[in-house]
Amino acid sequence: MAEIQQFALPDVGEGLTEAEIVSWAVQPGDTVTTNQIIVEIETAKSLVELPSPFAGEVVALHFAEGDTVDVGEAIISIASGALDGAPDADAGAGTAADADADADADEAIDAGPETDDSPEEEPKLLVGYGPGAPRPRRRRGTADPAVPAETPIEPATAAPAEAVARARCTPPVRKLAKDLGVDLATVTPTGPAGTITQDDVLSAAATHRPPASTVVSSSEIRVPIRGVRKHTAAAMVSSAFTAPHVSEFVTFDITGTMELRARLAARREFADVKLSPLSLIARAFLRAIERTPAANSRWDDAAQEIVQLSEVNLGIAAATPRGLVVPNIRSAQGLGLRELSEAIAELAATARAGKTAPEDMAHGTATISNFGVFGVDAGTPILNPGETVILGVGSITRRPWVVGTGDAETIAPRWVTTLSLSFDHRVLDGQQASELLADTAAFLSEPELAVL
Repeated sequence: MAEIQQFALPDVGEGLTEAEIVSWAVQPGDTVTTNQIIVEIETAKSLVELPSPFAGEVVALHFAEGDTVDVGEAIISIASGALDGAPDADAGAGTAADADADADADEAIDAGPETDDSPEEEPKLLVGYGPGAPRPRRRRGTADPAVPAETPIEPATAAPAEAVARARCTPPVRKLAKDLGVDLATVTPTGPAGTITQDDVLSAAATHRPPASTVVSSSEIRVPIRGVRKHTAAAMVSSAFTAPHVSEFVTFDITGTMELRARLAARREFADVKLSPLSLIARAFLRAIERTPAANSRWDDAAQEIVQLSEVNLGIAAATPRGLVVPNIRSAQGLGLRELSEAIAELAATARAGKTAPEDMAHGTATISNFGVFGVDAGTPILNPGETVILGVGSITRRPWVVGTGDAETIAPRWVTTLSLSFDHRVLDGQQASELLADTAAFLSEPELAVL
């Protein structure tokens, strides 16, 4: 006899307590197999694809796309028979971050230890509670989430299958459409192979009236604060009102670094690497942190201690369709320029695709925010919570600059930029912060200083 089993939203890591349903890959009546992707969710930090821990027929979807769900709430019911040899609850409990990192891999990764008596053909669970696991926790004041087999379940409203098939787009674009109230089935795609782009959605939002829930008047659209935007807002408010921020600026001639970049880009070692100015700025910043190690610290309020860290996990702020995310490069201080350039390029590509895993945004120790790419000369970035310094990079432009001294002094066109440093004044005093910023600028003005 078929048994109805419920899959509750798992803890996707980093203490997150809720997620939003972005898109369902299955509908009631569909047959699913263990580890088949059934839903894509968005947490405050990343997009995650969740595979099914059960095999059987989908009975009901308990939430519609766009709904926000608490961890532990049942999101889908699947009718299945008993699964012989299924792993126990401990062996079946993986993390959604594991599923997100390995969804495209050819091999399944076991979420628990293997046992000698498990059948070789038994699928290894990628995520979730697994067959035979305890029922999801019940929130106070709510009914028992278990659904008896004989109880009919009303499926959640979902878009027709043909509309979903027509709407070919990336998860961030689908999320943008939901926030703006745009029906993807009505959008004309202009992207490669008939895909819907971000511009397509924005154009549709400008010409079509969104649902009443997001519209106040014909001149006003309200966008729900969810996912990354919600997390970023809370983190920035907490940081701004917890750490006493101080910002300093330095404007300087960066021509030496731009010329070095041109020479290095022509070398065989960098033939297949995108060597951006940001890579050289990051390397100079890391070198400056070596000379001011207190900058790589965190304030432990409970212990009333400053914890100085030996590894620099360098965060790179990345603007994505989902909002600002700050993944970090682990142990960046030990990377050469080529490895650092590759890591920055990979980090940016992953962030733009909306596939940055939650663990890749945890445990950062220092951050760089490159707002210069938007043509901005300078700014005062807010610290990532728990970090002591953040370096802001302004635009690099050609300007008239005084070069030489005395009788040899002239005005010439040079590459010029402005760096800003925001720091936690509880951890660093003015001298330490000034030395950190001045050293970074010096290494970029005269790159040969970095070898001293």
